[in-house]
Amino acid sequence: MKKVLAVFAFCAMSAMAADWTGYIVDASCAGKKEDHGAGEDHAACAARCIKGGSPAVFVSDGKVFNISNQDKVVAHAGHKVTLSGTMDGDTIKVDSVKM
Repeated sequence: MKKVLAVFAFCAMSAMAADWTGYIVDASCAGKKEDHGAGEDHAACAARCIKGGSPAVFVSDGKVFNISNQDKVVAHAGHKVTLSGTMDGDTIKVDSVKM
């Protein structure tokens, strides 16, 4: 019974709202080292790739997270942001974005 409660508690915690700080980048470049810092060239490149069909992702502390509601983040491509929302596995549902 304790194991069931522990699993339930963990699942409930993973769905709680939280804030994360990192960068919005395109999925095709998310694993490259130069994408972990933003600059004017990077922001333009990320925006171009996202507009071309590459999904936007969130990179924080070297980890890449999917974004379930892309419309909330595409305007912030290449920028450092703080996301508020909920996480399910490696996917964030964004409630708000702050630069």
